[in-house]
Amino acid sequence: MEKKIGNLFKGDKGIWTVFLFLCIISIVEVFSASSTLTYHSQSYLGPILGHVSKILIGLMVTIVILNIPCRYFKLITPMLLLVTYATLIWVLFGGQSINGANRVIPLPGFTFQPSEIAKGTLVLAAAQVLSAMQKPDGSGADPLAMKYVLIMAVPAVALIGIENLSTAVLLFMVIYLMMFIARVPMIQMGKLTGVLLLIVAGFLILVFSLSKLDREGKELEAAQKAGNLELVKKQKAKEEKSGWDRLTHRFWTWKNRIAGEDENKNVEAAQYKVTDKNYQVTHSNLAIASSNIVGKGPGNSEERDYLPQAYSDFIFAIIIEEMGIGGAIAVVFLYVILLFRAARIASRCENNFPAFLIMGLTMLLVFQAAINMCVAVDFGIVTGQPLPLVSRGGTSTIINCAYIGAILSVSRSAKRREENGKSEKKSRLKITSELEES
Repeated sequence: MEKKIGNLFKGDKGIWTVFLFLCIISIVEVFSASSTLTYHSQSYLGPILGHVSKILIGLMVTIVILNIPCRYFKLITPMLLLVTYATLIWVLFGGQSINGANRVIPLPGFTFQPSEIAKGTLVLAAAQVLSAMQKPDGSGADPLAMKYVLIMAVPAVALIGIENLSTAVLLFMVIYLMMFIARVPMIQMGKLTGVLLLIVAGFLILVFSLSKLDREGKELEAAQKAGNLELVKKQKAKEEKSGWDRLTHRFWTWKNRIAGEDENKNVEAAQYKVTDKNYQVTHSNLAIASSNIVGKGPGNSEERDYLPQAYSDFIFAIIIEEMGIGGAIAVVFLYVILLFRAARIASRCENNFPAFLIMGLTMLLVFQAAINMCVAVDFGIVTGQPLPLVSRGGTSTIINCAYIGAILSVSRSAKRREENGKSEKKSRLKITSELEES
């Protein structure tokens, strides 16, 4: 029986431990934080049963993928790139709007988020290109490697960025670091960094200089507050018809988040005003402040009833409220372990492809977690990034489990090579000792 269970949970035991602990935390905290979903669905167990079912599906996906040798992942890269670009274009023009942006494709029984599969696909493609273009003398990547990676990645990142800027920034940051790990020539990396700084400066100038968008954004915000549905519908219809407005309708949101204007800064508690702009951050801070260091205990959160997306974007605030600082540190520690275990496995890989792949996928998960936690503790702008493997989600939960499966697949191949190396070393030592005796 123990042997059968061991065969099921193959791969690095440290990564399995982190993964299972995060799944357990997810079930407990999502169950606690889903009070609004429970109220709207009029079902006490409905939301959590749906979440558990997705985790179980994700677990099965993990087991299937970890049993696939990582070298076979290369075969599906062209197909995944085709699906990625097709769905990213589809969601831009025919996607379902969530929080003012078209981010999901409605399908029978569920919704599909193309940006999630795009992240893993581009990391897979980048790992394949960077490994194939390593110089024979081991001095790093060929100068053409960056060109091919950017040709594949930039269009997809641009398509994602129109509706989901934070995901686009996260993805490009991971690909940038993968090129650094792959030892792309530093002159090229320096030029790319300079171009990126110019793009960021140009983007900020564009967002902050369009007074027309500023005026229309304020009008739309005022109409939403006043309940003027006619003006809201009119503005949304305009966004759907005009190509330029379709491209720039998120600028008002980005400007608010980047500027971070807070009229309550340095005011007395009695004079603090909760507005639409600071509502999420305010209730997140209240959840953290009311934890009293040790936490209120699982299921005893109060801010879950007021905090939007308490089960998703701000679940880390609920974790702190219920489990205290110790619980928060434990969650952070799990992601740190995941990163260090992946780095250790990458160092044991004989080939470059699995090493680049495991580092890319792990950085995706860990950096997204870091962004989510920083937002929850008011140490960054609100991005809408969920806490991977913990937040409630649909396709994102299953795809994150697929990333873990790929990481475990790499760990299996690295472990086998290490064991083969040890056995060969023992054989050599045995032969040497026999020769010395004779």
